[in-house]
Amino acid sequence: MQNTLVAIAHRASATVAAVAGLQARARAAGAPVVFAQQQDEELEPGTEGWRIVPELAPAAGEPVVPKAAPDSFLGTELDAVLRARGVTEVVVTGFATEICVESTARQALSRGYDVVLVADGHTTSVRPAASGRPAASGRYAAPAASVAHHNEIYRNLRFPGCRVRVLPAAEVDFGRGTPS
Repeated sequence: MQNTLVAIAHRASATVAAVAGLQARARAAGAPVVFAQQQDEELEPGTEGWRIVPELAPAAGEPVVPKAAPDSFLGTELDAVLRARGVTEVVVTGFATEICVESTARQALSRGYDVVLVADGHTTSVRPAASGRPAASGRYAAPAASVAHHNEIYRNLRFPGCRVRVLPAAEVDFGRGTPS
């Protein structure tokens, strides 16, 4: 949820608010909060657009894992950071649903983590109309349809040895340091 990406996000304010609420509850419960931050030619480190939105800024000591690919595990220290903290279940939020969120959630499962996809905690870009056509008639699914589609896929996804859940942010419980 970096400045440049949130600026083009569908339902940005609601998504940021849902994630901020999760962060506050996780911190209060002592659950680890870990950030994956994209950096590439469009999101150059140190620029305003690259920064995580102020509402979701990491607290002192919270790890920020730089990444250059949609998969937050690929070529990063994310797996090591999570395992060092004893994490067995990851709560996935962010931008963009069908790219980074999807790639990271699947890779978490492939690495043996249980996954909670936060139904209202991920979003994608607004699809501007091209050539006078409505946005939904382009090559991409409309943003709301894309979010709903991925939520439904994860509601029905079975992954051997892993638990997969889709929950609204309000139902994610960090009572024992991990979602229950």
